[in-house]
Amino acid sequence: MIEFTFWDILRNLLLAARWTILLSIVAFAGGAIAGVAILLLRISKRRWLRQAAEYYIGLFQGTPLLMQLFLLFFGLPLLGFRIEAWTAAVLGLTLCASAYLAEIWRGGVQSLPNGQWDAGSSLGLHYITQLRLIILPQAFAITRAPTVGFLVQLIKSTALTSIIGFEELVRTSNAINNATFEPFTVYGLVALIYFVLCYPLTRYTKILELRTARQH
Repeated sequence: MIEFTFWDILRNLLLAARWTILLSIVAFAGGAIAGVAILLLRISKRRWLRQAAEYYIGLFQGTPLLMQLFLLFFGLPLLGFRIEAWTAAVLGLTLCASAYLAEIWRGGVQSLPNGQWDAGSSLGLHYITQLRLIILPQAFAITRAPTVGFLVQLIKSTALTSIIGFEELVRTSNAINNATFEPFTVYGLVALIYFVLCYPLTRYTKILELRTARQH
């Protein structure tokens, strides 16, 4: 057993938490960009595009994230594509996030009255211009609360990447616990770090929900 002081454990966990935060930011940003593309397909006037987006969303919402990570990390090398744990983690979380965010934002688009579309058409705006200037800004504003709420879930989902070898908070905590045999201290600190990361976002979600309710 290796001797670790409390501050040694805390310092190493905080250093590992940087990777958890970075992974969350990159996956959320990538998921948002891809999510907008999937959203545009999901609300397209062409049926086959809508169906393709629906199947994409169903695939990632209907299968466990852990299985998706396994397929990327262990499956792609069998096809000749070498992939590192960081790449698999980013790609897996990004694809999953894009599906959920697209569906969240689709709900925002569909909640808008048809008069918003009619107003854009009466002004002679092109379909894409209507989306850019009228529809999407309102849809994003309406769905800010569930979007932030999903970010909380994404932060917690990064823990699954420890299973494919990505050195984030949970994997580091397992290594420290194996060396110190102090599970209550190690995992208690891990829980506290996740709480510090997620609780402010949860409170912010509540504030956004109240603002949205007052506006309607």
